[in-house]
Amino acid sequence: MIATILTLSRKDVNALRITDDYSLHRVVYSLFEDVRSEDEKRSSVPSGFLFADKGGDAKGRQILILSDRPPLQPAQGELVSRPVPDEFLQHRFYKFEVTLNPTRKENKSGRRVPIKTREEVATWFGGKSLASWGFSVDPARLDVQMLPVMQFKKQDGPPVTHGAARVSGMLRVENRDLFIDSFNKGIGRGRAFGFGLLQIEPLKDDSNH
Repeated sequence: MIATILTLSRKDVNALRITDDYSLHRVVYSLFEDVRSEDEKRSSVPSGFLFADKGGDAKGRQILILSDRPPLQPAQGELVSRPVPDEFLQHRFYKFEVTLNPTRKENKSGRRVPIKTREEVATWFGGKSLASWGFSVDPARLDVQMLPVMQFKKQDGPPVTHGAARVSGMLRVENRDLFIDSFNKGIGRGRAFGFGLLQIEPLKDDSNH
């Protein structure tokens, strides 16, 4: 896997016409040739890359990208890429942060509904982390921050709305293969729009955690 930081100056942001989350999605997708067939897209085969908008200030904006192939050279902005070493994913404990689109399925209707409170997101995350993503978390050290709802309109469709939450804390790897898969492919829904990239930092002295 390849980790990339895309840095966009204010001038780049204006030139790329980044005004909402959909335009940011468009810019990131322009950095990769689409290797999927239409059938694969419809059956939710992953694109092979994830991204997280780290926001910015007066100077510009940074976007983290994780991909299974090198990005193309952008028309605007600066890319710095490096391979993720195998040993990076071999630690037991990590500090982590992830922006998620937390939803649950309603029993009656089968519809997906957003999870809207910090407490519910924490419970949902703790409940899914072990079985679905291969790691456990300490609920007492989990920090959940509810973010503004993401809304945008595609050119040819109805408005799209995603609930958003940022979850951070410490994780302990319980199932290495599943954890690596979660890191490589992302977790949760809405990954095409900047959700699900596990941003992790190994904790060197495992004995203290």
